[in-house]
Amino acid sequence: MRKRVFNSIFLTALVTMLLTVSLLLVAVHSGLSHSTRSRLAAECSAITAELRTGGQGELARIGRVYADRITLIAPDGRVLYDSTQDAATMDDHGSRPEVLAAQQHGVGESSRLSATLSEQTYYYAQQLDDGTVLRVAAMADSAFGAVATASPWIVLIVLLTLLVAALLASWLTHVFLEPIVTLDLKVPLKNDAYDELSPLLHRMDKQNRKIEAQLGELKRRQAEFDDITARMDEGLVLFSAQGDIVFANRAARALFPKNEAAGAYLTLCRDPEYIRVVEAALGGESAHGRLEKDGRVHSLTASSVVEEGQGHAAVLFMVDITARDQAERQRQEFTANVSHELKTPLTSIMGYAEIMEKGIVKPADIAPFAGKIRAEAVRLLTLIEDIIRLSQLDEGGGPTSFEPVELFALCGTVRDRLQHKAEAHKITLRVTGQPVTVAAQWRTLEQMVFNLADNAIAYNRPGGSVTVETGTADGAPFVRVADTGIGIALADQQRVFERFYRVDKSHSKVTGGTGLGLSIVKHGAALHHAAIELDSTLGEGTTITLLFPKTQAS
Repeated sequence: MRKRVFNSIFLTALVTMLLTVSLLLVAVHSGLSHSTRSRLAAECSAITAELRTGGQGELARIGRVYADRITLIAPDGRVLYDSTQDAATMDDHGSRPEVLAAQQHGVGESSRLSATLSEQTYYYAQQLDDGTVLRVAAMADSAFGAVATASPWIVLIVLLTLLVAALLASWLTHVFLEPIVTLDLKVPLKNDAYDELSPLLHRMDKQNRKIEAQLGELKRRQAEFDDITARMDEGLVLFSAQGDIVFANRAARALFPKNEAAGAYLTLCRDPEYIRVVEAALGGESAHGRLEKDGRVHSLTASSVVEEGQGHAAVLFMVDITARDQAERQRQEFTANVSHELKTPLTSIMGYAEIMEKGIVKPADIAPFAGKIRAEAVRLLTLIEDIIRLSQLDEGGGPTSFEPVELFALCGTVRDRLQHKAEAHKITLRVTGQPVTVAAQWRTLEQMVFNLADNAIAYNRPGGSVTVETGTADGAPFVRVADTGIGIALADQQRVFERFYRVDKSHSKVTGGTGLGLSIVKHGAALHHAAIELDSTLGEGTTITLLFPKTQAS
């Protein structure tokens, strides 16, 4: 803009100067021409008056007195007298413009430039009474000649004028633009600028306020977006239409800590499933996939977003579904195990019943068969009850509310229920410790202790012992069941609380367990916010402790 303003001012000054000089030349030339013509007309009139009184003989005297050229021309164009040249040697002047005009109108005038344009001759002619034409001529420097003569000075003046014009244009440019260049666009109304800029400044101020409000809203939304995405457990990655990573939240960067969450999408991950879903989204289609990394399973969901005139951007969600995947596998395993465990006693019951139905059993074997059917039915009923109880624990323990439960008395009840089984296995079962009360569901807690003691008896040796102890440790209530049985291998200790998991499957068939006892203990402990501690040595015995929160001690 500064250059354009400078050029405009400079060209204006230059054009003004040239126009002024041209007009001055024209004015000077016109003034000189008019002065010379007036003088020649006056001289011609004076000479004519003298000729009328003295005759043509006076021409020689008059020619010597006047500095200008005097010529007398006959009506036929012959030169009768000339004050500067020999009239006999001069050509015909009848065709000269001023002579023709004088013959036609009485007077005539004209002017002619020299061949070099440096001089101009002015002619004035007047017809005399006898038909001859008296012509007076004067030579003067032409305007072109004057310019040519003074050309060095004129060039110097022009150069000085151009310099002055350039300096003036530069100064005026600075003066004109300074109020504009120094405008404070952040606070337009505080500027001391031209009045003509006031509408623009008011509009800018209004626009600034609008932009500031929009920026504030944008920052607020950006902060909300950053806060939400930072708190997300799911990974979120945004891709441009060119496949570049525009944004990746904390969860996504944590999933790929060694990779760059910037640049092209391939810099983030090179897993085939990841590449497939991202490229599908960039191609305009939604896609789903599964990514396994560092022992975790993630669900990939990529959606396509249309960018006007630029193709398709993409949004990728990565959700950790490890727990859900494990739960699904456990559900499938549980379903398969339940089917197997239900099928085993039912098959036995149907087999014995079919033999009895067909009458191929001896009368003496009917009672033993009926006993086996009853035993399998009891086993089936126990399994169903355990499954129902597990389902209740998964849903929060059932409708029974928590109440104060005295652990020593509860363990005495369990001992009474298992005393007959302990004697049958030649196991010593005893309850020791101190009375302590916790808030619990009586039925659930009793079944938990029952399952621990029952397992301790079932997996013990003849002549062994099972000790159930109650009390507090550092202010925390506990129930501890210790046996002198076969123990649990270290590799199995992390899995014994899984549903239907058995350390010794052959021994389980003998004991008739359902494989859900310790799983019920695990879920019951979670319901009561209790910790489970397992200490076992293979061949020496097992100790399992239920440790309740300190706040429950009373």
